[in-house]
Amino acid sequence: MDRDEKSTDTDGHTFDDRGATYELQDVFDQLDDLEESVSSSEERQGVRQTRRMLERIPGRDRIKKYTSRDIAEGFVGGIIFALPLLVEDGVFEIAEWFLEFSVGPLPIFLAINVLFVATLVGGLLYFTDIRDVQVRLVFGFIPKRLTMTLAISFLVALGTMLMWGRLHEESPTTIEQFSRVTVIWAAAALGATLGDILPGESKGQDLSKLIGELGDGSDGNADHDDSI
Repeated sequence: MDRDEKSTDTDGHTFDDRGATYELQDVFDQLDDLEESVSSSEERQGVRQTRRMLERIPGRDRIKKYTSRDIAEGFVGGIIFALPLLVEDGVFEIAEWFLEFSVGPLPIFLAINVLFVATLVGGLLYFTDIRDVQVRLVFGFIPKRLTMTLAISFLVALGTMLMWGRLHEESPTTIEQFSRVTVIWAAAALGATLGDILPGESKGQDLSKLIGELGDGSDGNADHDDSI
């Protein structure tokens, strides 16, 4: 077997990788394993520096990090798409329609609209060719970027309706207010998603990595370009 057909893993074991193909993500996965295996802060910092160098390779289109800049981009995108609807009285008519049919206490069309918004955002993030977005989970089962995008856009919809006096107009009930918010939420969620992913991966420190570095006492001033 040729020498260049063998590789060594982080445990020092040699294996045959003849015919194998690798992507940049495989390198990141290997760095994750290496970071977990080292014991000192200096070694972990060295692994993270290598990761940052790889993340800056030109032409790397995959979106992996979620940073404070992504939050800002999502917020701005949500605002841009939500504002035109805030002056439309048709929002009230749509909200009333959502509450027309119920099964027990559950308004059917309102529930469908909430599911539609979540599906729209998830589809744009993970199942279209706009960008290659890596699915990163919180607590092992909650998609982080999807959850944050939905939360940011909902706050945009709620905040703008409250600020512009559209939430309490005509003295609606609580469920009617929520229904109105979901109408604006659909547009804000679309804007927040596009505002997040269209520019590509944002510069800045990954929020989850920042929390990890603060936890192990790493020097946050080692790389000013990657600070939030």
